[in-house]
Amino acid sequence: MTAGMIGIALVSLGMVLTPGPNMIYLVSRSITQGRKSGFISLSGVFLGFTTYLIATCLGLTAVFAYVPAAYTALKLAGAAYLLWLAWNAVRPGGASAFEPRELPVERSGKLFTMGLLTCLLNPKIAILYLSLLPQFVDPSMGHVLLQSIALGSVQVAIGTLVNGLIVITAGSLAAFLARRPVWIRVQRYLTGTVLGAFAVTMATDRSKAIVAS
Repeated sequence: MTAGMIGIALVSLGMVLTPGPNMIYLVSRSITQGRKSGFISLSGVFLGFTTYLIATCLGLTAVFAYVPAAYTALKLAGAAYLLWLAWNAVRPGGASAFEPRELPVERSGKLFTMGLLTCLLNPKIAILYLSLLPQFVDPSMGHVLLQSIALGSVQVAIGTLVNGLIVITAGSLAAFLARRPVWIRVQRYLTGTVLGAFAVTMATDRSKAIVAS
């Protein structure tokens, strides 16, 4: 179980540090409208994480256990997507999420809703829960449902914590990285390496889907 939690923690950290819809939206909102608006948006993202976790633990992965071809297809799609993220992290001329993007000022309700939808429509999160999470569950230990909840909670905690730090430091980080572009390259290559390694592991893995019961 410990190994599984470390594995999902590393994947979650690599994915949350890779610029994607959640990061770009939270950074832009925090810089444009302030930290309070950033945290309201983050609360929507948190609900999105939780929604995926609950859906997965209620048996979404069981579908793939009974339809092996569907699970294999999704796993390969997940590996391809991780490779795409890794390439976008290291490719020349890649844009930084900390380049401010102008957004209209919105009320709290819409900020929350936009944060939720940004997370729910984020393919990184869908793939993480539907394809990656089940692979870190050890059926020999029993209590598969509890394992799934524990592993998913690790992702929720890391995703929320890192995104919270991003909201707090968005303005300062944007200014810092604008003056020191070498740090952007370091971040991109590290996350690209982590995601690329897990993509290869996913693509070569031959395990079957695990029913969370």
